Amino acid sequence: MSVKGVFLLNLGTPDGAGPNRGFGQGPTTKEVRRYLREFLMDPYVVDIPAIARWLLVHAVILPRRPARSAEAYRKIWTQRGSPLLVHLDDLVAGVSARLGAGYKVVGGMRYGNPSIEKAFQELKTAGVEEVRVIPLYPQYSLAATESSIEECRRVVRKIAPALKLSFQPPFYGESVFLDAFAAVARKSMEDGHDHLIFSFHGLPERQVKKTDPTGRHCLASEKCCDQMTKANVNCYRAQCFATARGLASRLGVSEDSYSIGFQSRLGVTPWIRPYTDHLYAELAARGHKRVVVMCPAFVADCLETLEEVAIRGNEQFRSLGGEWLRLIPSLNSAPEWVDAVAHLVQAEVQS
Repeated sequence: MSVKGVFLLNLGTPDGAGPNRGFGQGPTTKEVRRYLREFLMDPYVVDIPAIARWLLVHAVILPRRPARSAEAYRKIWTQRGSPLLVHLDDLVAGVSARLGAGYKVVGGMRYGNPSIEKAFQELKTAGVEEVRVIPLYPQYSLAATESSIEECRRVVRKIAPALKLSFQPPFYGESVFLDAFAAVARKSMEDGHDHLIFSFHGLPERQVKKTDPTGRHCLASEKCCDQMTKANVNCYRAQCFATARGLASRLGVSEDSYSIGFQSRLGVTPWIRPYTDHLYAELAARGHKRVVVMCPAFVADCLETLEEVAIRGNEQFRSLGGEWLRLIPSLNSAPEWVDAVAHLVQAEVQS
């Protein structure tokens, strides 16, 4: 019986994730600089002309940002290393056990290590002929999804052209994803909070507009993402709104008890709104004291959830008069998520 391959792919983390580095001993500035250079020089991520991208990354971002990012990583580092990589390793182990001997499950990162090439080399060595790639990004974006798909195809052409690839489509609306996230969230929502924020990673507005085949729908009105249409079927922002609606329904949260925001802006380019950090100020001004934040663009906790939301977000909200702001843990390697990923794999095989 032939073994089927499964490749669980997340975005990336700097090196320095080994077990020899404990709490507070995250990656060095040099390691973060190397990671950011690879990430930001991707034309899907910083989608401007090549010369302008090189100048922005090398003359503006890399001289300053790596040191600040390394300091942020130190705040969230674990005894096992990078949280994102730890959760990926645990998810791979869980899904592998769940699927059984007929599958070879590996993990990898679009940027940094373990690399996409390492993952496909491992699958090739195992004699795998077909690989199901699951980009672990619930919503579609050019910067993450499309870049990852293209890099997988490039690497396979280079080292294993006989491998047959198939890709999991964005699963933002899949019941198994929404049910798993809702189940995990319920465990953290029995604390008397008075408002819920769904916070998604931000994108430049121009990247969202690129996915609108009509050129007239995306960001043309405040209600452009209220429902899915042919014009916004591939729109990241619309898919985020759909995810929030699906989770709110499962959690029994009324429309006036939650907000949707977008975080992690970089530079002065217009990014999709509302901004999560602006929501903190608005909620505090309206008298909200206890806020919980769910980040369903991330299937694993990482720098953007643990440091940006759980630490800095809480500090900002409290400085504005709130009592506390708490992060609802992501799916990570929860049993519900392991089962959901295994279901996605098996559903594709059966179809």
